Amino acid sequence: MFNALTSTFLRKTIPTQPTEPGRPTPLPQNSLLRYPGQQLPQQQHLDKAGLLVTQELSKAIDRCKAKVRRIVKDCKRRNCRFRDIEFDLEEDRERCLHGLMTQENERFSPAGVSRIHQIFEDPKFFIGRPESTDIVQGALGDCWFLSALGTVATVPGLIEKMCVDRDEKAGVYGFIFWRDCEWVDVIIDDQLFVSVPHYEELSYKEKTLYHQDKEKYNLAARKGGKTLFFARSRQENETWVPLIEKAFAKLHGDFASMDGGHCDEAAEDLTGGVSTVFHTNACGISMDIMDPNEFWESEMLRANYDRAFACYLYSMPGVDETISVQTQFYLWIISGHSYSVIKATEVKNRRFLKIRNPWSRAEWTGRWSDGSKEWSGEWLEALDALDHQFGDDGVFIMEYEDFLNTWTVIVRTRIFDSSWCMSSHWLNCKPRSFPCAWDYGDISFTFTLPEPTFAVVVLGQLDDRYFRDISGTSAWTFDFVIYKKGDTEIYHSSAHSVFWKRTQHLEGEFESGDYVVHVGFQTFLLPHLFV
Repeated sequence: MFNALTSTFLRKTIPTQPTEPGRPTPLPQNSLLRYPGQQLPQQQHLDKAGLLVTQELSKAIDRCKAKVRRIVKDCKRRNCRFRDIEFDLEEDRERCLHGLMTQENERFSPAGVSRIHQIFEDPKFFIGRPESTDIVQGALGDCWFLSALGTVATVPGLIEKMCVDRDEKAGVYGFIFWRDCEWVDVIIDDQLFVSVPHYEELSYKEKTLYHQDKEKYNLAARKGGKTLFFARSRQENETWVPLIEKAFAKLHGDFASMDGGHCDEAAEDLTGGVSTVFHTNACGISMDIMDPNEFWESEMLRANYDRAFACYLYSMPGVDETISVQTQFYLWIISGHSYSVIKATEVKNRRFLKIRNPWSRAEWTGRWSDGSKEWSGEWLEALDALDHQFGDDGVFIMEYEDFLNTWTVIVRTRIFDSSWCMSSHWLNCKPRSFPCAWDYGDISFTFTLPEPTFAVVVLGQLDDRYFRDISGTSAWTFDFVIYKKGDTEIYHSSAHSVFWKRTQHLEGEFESGDYVVHVGFQTFLLPHLFV
């Protein structure tokens, strides 16, 4: 069986309803979230984009705050900091770090666990507003998550909305994430893995380096963000980066579950938005963007408003596959590694993008890189317009043409505002027996739109990151087409981009009327799971 989710984002919401297997599933005429007589604008307000507003969002926020308040009250009563029994890094180290099938060579070995107040002299959750430049990747291979976090941080106020409530003295923090078409809350304590051992674990020779003085060792070696094993903030004493990474790890069961992924999925999990993958010119990959000028005007310039962008480079063609992906470089762009696009702007008729490596180092060395020959004369003045300074901080400038010709994939996430409505329904599907010829029609359903509207239609499957070690021997992907009832021509079709992607979607204008959706599933057997 295959669990599929159909979601429709539009100005007027039409909920779904199941029917008999093998027949189209109609969507009822009543609305979950209706605005009677209200004409909503096609273009959302760029300054109001944020978390996807559903009926459950306020409930999730209230539920999260109530849990934090209850825990704080209990901590004060017992005069104890919060220890999360569900995700206790110290007492349940192995389960928090690794999954059921984590291989020996993929296991993590942090030196220990410390609380926030033990790590930082003057800890603060935010120092100023959260910025993408705060993020520094640690020992975990979660660049896909951190690059998405960096793009989301470019939208003012968005990170703050995810970090719902906290009590830093009690050591309790509450977050919300979008998972399987609903907002879920995650509560964590303030324990973090560190890379520096306790004084008692040092050899006699190592203790001698600190004159056999435990206090001197703790102050010199075990203080500050540099001691964290996983992600940290570049700003000393700031704590939101490692804590939100920990909360996301708890959501998916352990830190190992975050080792490798797709930044488009992470952006969706952080915002409730919908991500699109575009292939570009690099490495001989065919280009999806038909008109680069229109893409710049209608998409890239909306970065930091109601769009979030990331990019990455595939492994180099012809390179020995035994070489680690992240040791393959093109002008110091690292393949198999995700980057955040944090700004798009035009200066003196040139189009520039500001991009960041979540490592907080290792930058592009091509045209317009830090200190390159292009930065001369009048162009040095452009640094202020780009809000950029030279330095090995992982942030660099690219011209739009180089951007399209360097990266193999651009990820765009549409971020919704409160004028959007969503209707969704889970379907339990039994596809045709494998192997079989691919075709549309494995499952079909219908919906009705009472008036013309712009809509985003998404088909998704369960997020298996939490249970991927036991998720089965097959991977699934799918595409779909939409017909207007009674017509034989396709009205809209999903924009296929990547095989085995968690979701596929389409967006476009719809006339009023009845529509039929036909879905085609594809499966791939995972041979390494057979004994």
